[in-house]
Amino acid sequence: MERHQGQGRQQGRQGGVPDGLLVGLLAFLLGFSLLTWSATGFAGLFAHGGWPDHVTFARTPLALRQLATAPHDLPAAWPDTPPGQLSGYGLFWGLLISQLMVLTVLTVFVLGVVTRWRAVRSRRREQLRYARETARTAAAQEREHPSLPHQPLPRDGVPHGPGRGAEAPVAAMYGPAGAPHPQPPTPAVEDTRPLTATESVPTRAPAPAPASGSVPVPAPSPAPLSVPAPVPGTTPRVVYGTSRTRRPTAVQAVLDAEGPALVVTSDPGVWAETKDARAKLGPVLVYDPGHLCDTPARLHWSPAAGCENADTAAARAAALLSPVRPRALLDTAMADTAETLLRCWLHAAAVDARPFKQVHRWAQGAGAHEAVRILRTHPKAASGLAGLLESALTSHPERREVAQQLTARTLAALSSIHIREACTPNRTDSLTLDSFADEGGTLYVVGEPIEDPRSHPGAMPLLTALTTHVVEHGRRMAARSSDGRLDPPMSLVLDDVAAVAPLRPLPELLSTGQDRGLPTLALLRSREQARDRWPHQDLPD
Repeated sequence: MERHQGQGRQQGRQGGVPDGLLVGLLAFLLGFSLLTWSATGFAGLFAHGGWPDHVTFARTPLALRQLATAPHDLPAAWPDTPPGQLSGYGLFWGLLISQLMVLTVLTVFVLGVVTRWRAVRSRRREQLRYARETARTAAAQEREHPSLPHQPLPRDGVPHGPGRGAEAPVAAMYGPAGAPHPQPPTPAVEDTRPLTATESVPTRAPAPAPASGSVPVPAPSPAPLSVPAPVPGTTPRVVYGTSRTRRPTAVQAVLDAEGPALVVTSDPGVWAETKDARAKLGPVLVYDPGHLCDTPARLHWSPAAGCENADTAAARAAALLSPVRPRALLDTAMADTAETLLRCWLHAAAVDARPFKQVHRWAQGAGAHEAVRILRTHPKAASGLAGLLESALTSHPERREVAQQLTARTLAALSSIHIREACTPNRTDSLTLDSFADEGGTLYVVGEPIEDPRSHPGAMPLLTALTTHVVEHGRRMAARSSDGRLDPPMSLVLDDVAAVAPLRPLPELLSTGQDRGLPTLALLRSREQARDRWPHQDLPD
């Protein structure tokens, strides 16, 4: 029986109304009563120039009950107030709804400020904790491996042990008994810094033996060793290693980014380990055409976006073709023809508001001359591109055939439904992409690593085009600023960039990006991979 009573008490406790719900309901009723009372009073004040009589807060609950049944009858809700002092129901409800809207906006603003303040404080705590852990680790390593000071060698170059040999330096310095003792020489300051590979222990010539019966004079002390000051360590701009060794460096670089960040990686773990921390600082966007990350919120971006401008279309075409562009000088003309075709198709699709899959159809040879008609008749089309495209499609059949094969290989990934969906943007995607840098957000560009993009590029052209677009957008923002650099800087963490999105301007970014507010960290597998992707330029260390 006691067991059944205990079960009954447990069920009674589990079936109760939570205290938080009760408190929230009471607060809502109290706040709505306050808004109703103030709306009634202000409506009468605006309509008749005075606060209505007998409109008190204590009478508001009864007025709310009456308004719930008859929203248009204010005199019935306030029976003690003369009807001539009350306003119409339109002014009353307008003021009430306006107060609700203002209160909602203020609440959202305060919550946003508090959340951002907590995020900044949490980040500062993490940085302080990381600094303490780093200092503690360095101290522990110093205790485990202390740097031993250099022991000064004796004047004869042989260390003395205990016994008779130890008395010789004393006698040599102070002389025999009864002789005047000269002042001992001032010892030179020892250099206790560990020697580098280019330094060596200085050798000293043995002092000549003193003549018998004469007072030995101590040899002058050697001058202190002049060693140049150590060069302070600098953060490397290029790191080589395997995926396992690159991940900690990439994760730490993303977490240490002060402002917006662009992260290119083939490892979804980099996104998984940093997305929560970066979400506290700004919006987090993920461009993942291959669906490598476990998230439904993916960015959709069309490579034809912004190609209404002919210069943008040319730059976009060059970025799309860069992973598959042949390197031989004999193929330069065919590569230029392919770039011309893709440039004109992008511009035609943009000015005519066509989806990007239409460019894919043109690249496969389906209605390629339709783009010529658009460029010739559309009022927004740039002049001269129609003739340029028609010339590329009609002259030099062999060159045109190879160029069309090159463009078809560039866009071959659009045959996959995931890739095609990633190139179909929603209404808010373009605005979100353009504003993430101003809001301190993070853009993750995630793709599969591809070693031979010239035969099977996959989604690499799309990833390269988006990354190039974001980098160029950052450059334009820096050029428009007063000091020629972004503040706060936009960090570029490019993990496995050679196999995901090989940027053509990467060597320039590594050299001058820091001065423009675009600090760049490139993580590659090997120097051979870097030379293969950028054969005509050396990546700075």
